[in-house]
Amino acid sequence: MYLCRRVFTKASHIRHFSQAAAAVVHQEPLDLPPFTYLEGFPRPDPRYAETILAIPRSASGSIISAKERKAGRVPSIVFEQEDGQHGGNKRLISVRTSQIRKLVKHLGRSFFLSRLFDLEVRAEFESEEIVEKIRVLPRLLHLHASSDEPLNVTFIRAPSHALLKVNVPLVFRGEDVSPGLKKGASLNTIKRTVKYLCPPDIIPPYIDVDLSDLDVGQKVVMGDLKVHPALKLLQSNDEPVCKIMGQRVSEQRKSK
Repeated sequence: MYLCRRVFTKASHIRHFSQAAAAVVHQEPLDLPPFTYLEGFPRPDPRYAETILAIPRSASGSIISAKERKAGRVPSIVFEQEDGQHGGNKRLISVRTSQIRKLVKHLGRSFFLSRLFDLEVRAEFESEEIVEKIRVLPRLLHLHASSDEPLNVTFIRAPSHALLKVNVPLVFRGEDVSPGLKKGASLNTIKRTVKYLCPPDIIPPYIDVDLSDLDVGQKVVMGDLKVHPALKLLQSNDEPVCKIMGQRVSEQRKSK
């Protein structure tokens, strides 16, 4: 079961990967138990439950950012959950390039951008002095176009009482038993992620898309996806996710 909550809303060579996270929070946080994952739904892999280490950064700008990257650090920002991009209380930080590169490599870009992390800001990386420890969601990731080196990371605070807009990655399963695909049809993948409004405590690491019963001409729409009932779909229920497409006439002739 899940607890139903009422919320009140406030009205270079770079590749950009964004999961467009934003947040809506209670005017005053309510003292309610956190949501929990339900049986049968994906949970974050505990192997990647890593604390991201950071140090404060006093200034921003292209020259400062270049110096940070040269020193093996990624210039980053942590935004308040009330405003995911612009105003509010933001903290300038730098994180280790090696740690972000490793996480992105192991998880994949879209999975990195839909996973919560603990963020520990220390006076220095090797220091025991902790300036702040918070839970965050990576919101925006800039990678170098040719090397895939992380250039910038934007985080958003993710307290339990917030609601976050998250582009959740899709994982397609059942291709080996799909009646349509076994007939030689092809899978037309239309969406790789789907946007939901999520309580942070139950952000899904991915959503399974079951293809095992799909025949030629059949499709999966967003309303067919099975997710925790506390998640709210922010796109149309009828928007297609994928479809089993029949062979083209030219392909049918070749197979004869």
